[in-house]
Amino acid sequence: MPFELPNISGEWNDKIFNLQAAEFEQTALQTYVYQYNHNTIYAQYANAVGRPPQKCCSLTDIPFLPIRFFKSHKVVSGNFEPEAIFESSGTTQTINSRHYVKSMAVYKESFQQGFKQFYGTVTDWCIIGFLPSYLERSNSSLVVMADELIKQSQHADSGFYLYEHEKLFQTLQTLEAKKQKTLLIGVTFGLLDFAEAHQLNLKHTIVMETGGMKGRREEWTRQQVHDFLKAKLGVSSVHSEYGMTELLSQAYSDGNGIFYCPPWMKVLLREEDDPLRIANDGSGIINVIDLANIYSCSFIATDDAGKLQPKEGFEVIGRTDNSDLRGCSLLAI
Repeated sequence: MPFELPNISGEWNDKIFNLQAAEFEQTALQTYVYQYNHNTIYAQYANAVGRPPQKCCSLTDIPFLPIRFFKSHKVVSGNFEPEAIFESSGTTQTINSRHYVKSMAVYKESFQQGFKQFYGTVTDWCIIGFLPSYLERSNSSLVVMADELIKQSQHADSGFYLYEHEKLFQTLQTLEAKKQKTLLIGVTFGLLDFAEAHQLNLKHTIVMETGGMKGRREEWTRQQVHDFLKAKLGVSSVHSEYGMTELLSQAYSDGNGIFYCPPWMKVLLREEDDPLRIANDGSGIINVIDLANIYSCSFIATDDAGKLQPKEGFEVIGRTDNSDLRGCSLLAI
């Protein structure tokens, strides 16, 4: 009998966001069975590569859907009217990915729980979103996340900044004087532009870059970006977020480019020359399991190259040769 998920607003939702490590594999296998039975595109792909559910007994058996399918197909599990459609930013030369979201409540629960795990109670923070390229679009998952966290922070100075460098500079100085814990989350080119014009000594502010130059600047390595921001803004480390349009969860790095996932998200690496083989030497191309993606696809083969690190950390070391520039992917080392 096919496995069926409980009501999304009930048992299953509670299960994935309170998941214990020992439960992950079985929960992922159950999710795969559900999505195989309700996602036509994913089922066709799984059959084409010879990995139907009866042949999948472990995480390493599950087929990962190439991320490019989100550009060419409607990747959904079940029939529903989406509450939102997230779209990647891309460039004028690329086709954008589209993620059809059945329940915004699931997305909000995912990023709220993830933020709490990594950064604590949101009301302790002033949150500033410096996301000019994303604010110019109405269908960015990153803007939705930042907007909700800004509202939940309930801080008078929390908010978005487009290109108001001088206003941002003054606000950060005021918050520093008050010793207010502040999160400045910004697109990479915006942070670099700001740091070129304004020097600060931030002791109570976390600077988080989301990656992506989008043709606005010459591409820098991650190390170059972080070194420049640390020197200009006076921070000891630069945090990063690893997320993308096709996911409903995010991994975070508190410096040195090492990311960690929340309990319902996991990264595996596949062999570059064999997409069905999980790499066993600690380096390869990133596969992401995101159990919050219940009603799209939880098993995504990205175009990002990576390395595994201790304690289930991972590092993003660049893009595969034929991949498009991605809004939230990190730069090549």
